[in-house]
Amino acid sequence: MTDEYFDELNEEDDVDNSVDEREFHEHFRFVVDKGQSMIRIDKHLVNLMSGISRNRLQDAAVAGNIFVNEKPVKSNYRVKPLDVISIVLAYPPSEFEIIPQDIPIDIAYEDEDIMLINKKPGIVVHPGFGNFDGTLLNAIAWHLRDNKNFDPNDSRIGLVHRIDKDTSGLILIAKTPDAKSHLGKQFFNKTTQRRYHALVWGNVKDDEGTIIGSLARNPRDRMQFIVFPEGENPFAKHAVTHYKVLERLGYVTLVECKLETGRTHQIRVHMKHIGHTLFNDERYGGNVILKGTTSAYYKAFVKNCFFECPRQALHAKTLGFVHPRTGEFMHFDSELPDDMQTLIEMWRSYGKEHLGL
Repeated sequence: MTDEYFDELNEEDDVDNSVDEREFHEHFRFVVDKGQSMIRIDKHLVNLMSGISRNRLQDAAVAGNIFVNEKPVKSNYRVKPLDVISIVLAYPPSEFEIIPQDIPIDIAYEDEDIMLINKKPGIVVHPGFGNFDGTLLNAIAWHLRDNKNFDPNDSRIGLVHRIDKDTSGLILIAKTPDAKSHLGKQFFNKTTQRRYHALVWGNVKDDEGTIIGSLARNPRDRMQFIVFPEGENPFAKHAVTHYKVLERLGYVTLVECKLETGRTHQIRVHMKHIGHTLFNDERYGGNVILKGTTSAYYKAFVKNCFFECPRQALHAKTLGFVHPRTGEFMHFDSELPDDMQTLIEMWRSYGKEHLGL
């Protein structure tokens, strides 16, 4: 354990890691002894963890990385006997070795500090159970295989945030620890600018709006997240999504979503919460006909739409951030991938021919 370990104050995926959109992972857990005197938690942890300074622990507490009995605490918290202390970070403990693999990637921008990748749908961002290789990190490791300073298994560099396997769009990579720390803090402080385009079921009533709802795992289905009323679930994380209608297409609507927070599946859950599940989002029930007619022709049309875009219709379109070395604000925009463009054109044609749009 070193001070650099806590440079991981970054935000997870969305919109899988999907990042999270931000989901903490426990790295260490301590149970305070029965006879322990009440001392500051930063002092207590310094005595337990080698190679870590009190200053770094204090920074970790400010960033919300130190929990006692499942609740974040400040560095001046005084531990009590049998307190359960957790050290959590925004990335999982390293479980899989990342091997370079020659997998094509679309690099939107690259310099000595960062890479910006326009991720294709269907590629997993990080190795995990069931996806030991063939991920975006394996592709990045190959691309940077001649960079002696880039170790794909070093948690101090690499992914700054994540997006779901079947979400396409922009994702940011740090090539140095300083860049990772600087960019991670921007995501943590919510100073980045991220906009997504999504096709959702139904005709969204308001031209724009804001969805506020705390997210936690669905107790009936651990693969899903749901919105909980404020204060009902102590593990639910505050989440805010701003949306704007871009185009009304009859039984579906193209919307732009601006993230104020970045929780796992945030856009997918928030849009479902207001009655507009993402088109073809299998996990949240968008892969069946939710709006429209019962005619055989319409059913066949929607089936063809599912075939042309065989995943949730969600794209991380823009990303803005301050460059970690130059201090320049950078803003990037990406084109919708072919499957979403085809899907939208299909609905435009259907609307003109059958709905008079």
